[in-house]
Amino acid sequence: MKNAQAHSFRKARIELEHCFTCKGKAVVQGVFYELVCCDCNGSGWVMAGSGLMLSTDELVTQLSLRLQQAQREIEVLQRGPTLCGQAEYYQQNNRRGAGGSNYTGD
Repeated sequence: MKNAQAHSFRKARIELEHCFTCKGKAVVQGVFYELVCCDCNGSGWVMAGSGLMLSTDELVTQLSLRLQQAQREIEVLQRGPTLCGQAEYYQQNNRRGAGGSNYTGD
């Protein structure tokens, strides 16, 4: 019961996809100039599957959640590979061998 209540306090993440009309560009080509896309409210993003546009408030929240997730992934990738065990350490070049080659001690 406690676990079910905890999930209700989190903001639901909505899957987004590029708008079908403007193809994610937020504008469509008019006769003389570009017009704001009415199908996605000028954002280039719609709800996945249904293609419905989101309100501006909801769109800002969903894009913020996606940005935060992308930033976390970038930080993990910038840290580089982590050593998970002896096997990975064994495979890395430690430059202790002859001519800077890998020395494993075998």
